[in-house]
Amino acid sequence: MAEKTVKVKNEAGIHCRPSSRIMQKVMEYPDCTFLIETTRGSADLSSILSLMSLGLQKGDKVTVKVEGPDNNRICEEIASLFEYEFDFPPRI
Repeated sequence: MAEKTVKVKNEAGIHCRPSSRIMQKVMEYPDCTFLIETTRGSADLSSILSLMSLGLQKGDKVTVKVEGPDNNRICEEIASLFEYEFDFPPRI
């Protein structure tokens, strides 16, 4: 199992749109199991509602855990999404 701890950097936290982007990436890896742990609780990333129910805010620490093939690379990819500063609507 690979794991990485990061801080949420998005100004508005991990709300509906960032959660959707994270879930899109998670769904690219059906052979893996994804978990996150925070001070607000833990969640299985197979459900967008589980992720959103944590109410993650800017500055919250998130530990992403991935089990499956190529777990180190995939863990880095998923963790980087929690560090990404989403901009809605996107700037052109």
